Parts: sequence; C-alpha cells; structure tokens
Amino acid sequence: MTYAEATAERAARVAGPVTVRRYEPRDAAAWDDFVARCPAGTFFHLSGWRGIIQDVFRHRCHYLVAERDGAVAGVLPLAEIASRLFGHAMVSLPFGVYGGPAANDEPAARALIDAAVDITKARGADHLELRNRAAHNPGWPVQDLYVTFRREILPDADANLLLIPRKQRAMVRKGIKNGLTSEIDAGVERFFALYADNVHRHGTPPYPKRYFARLKETFGDACEVLIVKDAAGTPVSGVMSFYFRDEVLPYYAGDTTAARDLAANDFKYWELMRRACERGLAVFDYGRSKRDTGSFDFKKNWGFEPAPLVYEYRLLRGDAIPQNNPLNPKYRAFIALWRQLPRPIVNALGPLIVRNLG
Repeated sequence: MTYAEATAERAARVAGPVTVRRYEPRDAAAWDDFVARCPAGTFFHLSGWRGIIQDVFRHRCHYLVAERDGAVAGVLPLAEIASRLFGHAMVSLPFGVYGGPAANDEPAARALIDAAVDITKARGADHLELRNRAAHNPGWPVQDLYVTFRREILPDADANLLLIPRKQRAMVRKGIKNGLTSEIDAGVERFFALYADNVHRHGTPPYPKRYFARLKETFGDACEVLIVKDAAGTPVSGVMSFYFRDEVLPYYAGDTTAARDLAANDFKYWELMRRACERGLAVFDYGRSKRDTGSFDFKKNWGFEPAPLVYEYRLLRGDAIPQNNPLNPKYRAFIALWRQLPRPIVNALGPLIVRNLG
C-alpha cells in the first residue's frame, strides 16, 4: 500500500463507518454524479445500464450503494444471470468490459464486495464475478484471458496518424484513396445490419436490435454510431462508441465482406480517432480483446499495448473459473453450425442465447 493510499484509508476511518444499501430509482442522479467524479468509475458503472439489463435481457439487478456520513462513498453495479446452459452467476457487470466497485477508498470498496458476496450466497449463485481494472481480492481466482487497450489522444490529428505503425497507417491511407467516407448516424438500422452480418460470419449469436436502440435512447449523445460508406455510398462498416469524461470507447462493430479489401475497418477507427481529437478528447480506449485472437492482433498492430484486466471470481460451487466464451473448444461444433444457419433464424434465436452469456 502506498503512502497516499494509507493516508486515504486513515482519513476514511476517522470520517465514519461505511454502510451499504440497495440502489433505489431516486439514487440515479447521485449515483451518476459519483461515477463521473470517481477515478475508478467507468461508462459501465452508469446507472442507465440497470434498466437496460432488466428490461432488454430480463436479468435481476442488485445495484449497491456505499455511504459514509450520509454521502455516497462507492457504488457497485451487480446483475444476476441464471441459465441452465451457462450457470448461475452474479456479475459486475454483464455486457460490460469493466465493473466491480467504484469507490473513494478501499474500506468502501471492501464493504461493497462483502455485500455482493452475501447476495451471491443468498441467491444460491455458483459464483461472483468482478470485472475490475485493478485487483481488490488477493487470493481470489483470476481470469487471465482478457486485456484492454488504451492510449492517449494527442491534440493534433496528424500527430495521432503518425503514431499508427507504418503498415496500418498505409491501410488508413488506402481507405482514404478508395473514396471511403464516414458519417454519424442518428439511428441503429444500418449499424445493426453490419453488426449482424459480422457476428454471423464469426459464428456467434447477435444481440437484439432493440438493445442497440435502447443504448442510444438511454445514453443519448454519449452513445454514437459512425457509419463508413464506400465510393458508391453503400455502408460497408460501422461502430457504436461510448463517450465518458474525456474518453471514447468503440464498443460494438460490424462490417461487410467487402470491408477488408477496401481497408474500411482501419479507416473507420482512424475516423473515430480523428473526430475524437477534434472534440478535444484525451483517451482512445480500444476496448477488450481475448489474448491470441484476431482482434488482439489488430489492436497491437495499431501500436496499442495490452493491459491485463483483473476479472476476479469468488467461487461458491466448483473449483474452476467458467469459460463461457468462443475460445472454449466445446463450442467449436456449435460455432460451425451457427455459421450455416440462415440470417433470419440466427437473428431470432441469437438474442435468446447471448442474453445468458453476459
């Protein structure tokens, strides 16, 4: 523990004890104000996710508020996923890359984690999963699969372009030479078509279209869709990004088979970075990737360095971290079959499956 951390903890003890209670709808404004100010807060800690998880995916939420001396000292978004196929889990936060406690100090974080463990036991779940960016629980099993990629956005667009390694920079310029253009889309129709095409080719179930519409409805200008069109005006690639404080996080993406030859994906992320630079943003968060995957290599080739994500587990049943992801060999046959199914079928059945993967 650093001197600053020790000082903060001593100050917290002097200030008063921490109490933890359940979130109530009236807490939304204070919750989001705290998340915006807390260094550990992320876009996925915002209260708007609670309604999306409950209404779109039909999962019960157990959001927790830590208070000290009548003021918010920490928050922990928590959702319960109960599935016959994938198990019964408490997760902070499903459908997000970051989660766990966002707190002023470690005593507040510890109180939130202890309360989450108690809820996990009371609900009879198999495990608690905290999707942290920093460790909180020495001795808990940790999933060593995911990394995140984050880098500073320089104030000059040309300087950002020069930071991209030469090979990928050439792909950006190829996209420009191919006459690609980008625009912000107010809706999700074109984006969803690109996204659904992409995940089908990869053999994974899609989220429902109403999920993306709800994201835009809930988060407003902090949720943005960028569409890339070819020289004929046909959409070939798209990305839905989240904005939080001075950061941009491209989160969901899709493309057509023509995108690769056009260099549309490199062009897409460059356009997003260029626009973020013009808005005065400071951080480009390239998001989560699994190690040894195409997405991991793509981001590395852009000059971003991976930082491990600390996904901690409190196992109550079993002794191994569940591997509910496409890299698990037991899903290979399913992925191969899924790729062969007609698009209308996968778009209809996919949301019923993916809702339980989180």
